[in-house]
Order: sequence, then C-alpha cells, then structure tokens
Amino acid sequence: MTIRNYQVEQLIRDVMDEVAAETGREELGVIEGNTVLSDSGLDSLGFAILVARLEQKTGYDPFSRLPAEQFPHTFSELVAVYQREL
Repeated sequence: MTIRNYQVEQLIRDVMDEVAAETGREELGVIEGNTVLSDSGLDSLGFAILVARLEQKTGYDPFSRLPAEQFPHTFSELVAVYQREL
C-alpha cells in the first residue's frame, strides 16, 4: 500500500469514527477491508453524513458519478472509489 493510499484509507476511517461519535455510537469496532458497509456500525444517516463529510474534506463526491450497480458494498471498495480519484 502506498503512502497516498494509506492516507486515503486513514482519512475515511477517521471520518467514520467522527460520524459514529456524533451520531451516538461510541466506537465502530474493527473494520476490515471485507467489512460490509451496512455492518460497519453506521446507519443510513451516518453513511450519508460520512459521504457529505468526505466531500467537504476532499472536494469529491463519487456517488454523483457512479452508476448504482457500482456503489461500494465493502470498506475496501469504498476506499478504492476514493483512491481512484484522489
């Protein structure tokens, strides 16, 4: 994993933790690459906040460009979407 890729992954993890704390989740637990996003501990509102916050921080909203069938389902797929564009 390159430094840039690590930084993108860490940014997403950090924002996920922020959103979890703000939405009443103490901690998300261990999130691996194969963790399904719906099992991450964030509900649909938390995930929407995550995407909006990542757009604020990166200036990029991948979901406005991706067809619905390409939306990420796992954490590693989410990270890959951002790594391709950042």
